[in-house]
Amino acid sequence: MTDPSTSTALVLFSGGQDSATCLAWALDRFARVETLGFAYGQRHAVELDSRAKLIDGMKAINPAWATRIGDSHTLDIPTLSSISETALTRDVAIEMGADGLPNTFVPGRNLVFLTFAAALAYRRGITDIVGGMCETDYSGYPDCRDDTIKALNSALNLGMAKDFQLHTPLMWLDKAATWGLANDLGGEALTDLIREHSHTCYLGERGALHDWGYGCGKCPACELRAKGWREFKATSA
Repeated sequence: MTDPSTSTALVLFSGGQDSATCLAWALDRFARVETLGFAYGQRHAVELDSRAKLIDGMKAINPAWATRIGDSHTLDIPTLSSISETALTRDVAIEMGADGLPNTFVPGRNLVFLTFAAALAYRRGITDIVGGMCETDYSGYPDCRDDTIKALNSALNLGMAKDFQLHTPLMWLDKAATWGLANDLGGEALTDLIREHSHTCYLGERGALHDWGYGCGKCPACELRAKGWREFKATSA
């Protein structure tokens, strides 16, 4: 096991609430942190534009974090969009499928993301990879489950002959606790930064600023985020 105080982590950083919280979590623990985002033809590609403001904001919040933030990477994976008929990659209404999953599920997305992340980490000499997967407050995506991540971790280690560690600090947190974690890490300054500048809405809506952030307010991602914000504020009042 690596010593976080002397090692580098690679954070899957989309620009959303969860990945922004994971970035702060990693900055609080690791000596150096690099970030990785993916352009895969998502309808809410505006999330990728949020990353620079979030990084700049975190640098301003904590001078120690400013010294730890390293390179930012973006990988284009258009194949995911071309083979997926989902509401995240097509202009169709969001609805539940016959299999009980919302049609926002992009099959294999996290498996592909983590595999590419491991390949990049391999080249850069990094063994700690951080992702915002969660099976507590989520839409039921099977590639967000703890068993999936553990199995993939084992496969990556075998397939690349490395000792990767996939960290999922949000796995057992609901959205209220995720807001709370951000508050613990960076106080009101960090929660305000994430509220105003991270992007979660599946439709890419950034017209009106709600108390919980920007979004349509109706898609599953917005509903989870808004519910978590209300519960966080109720418990922290």
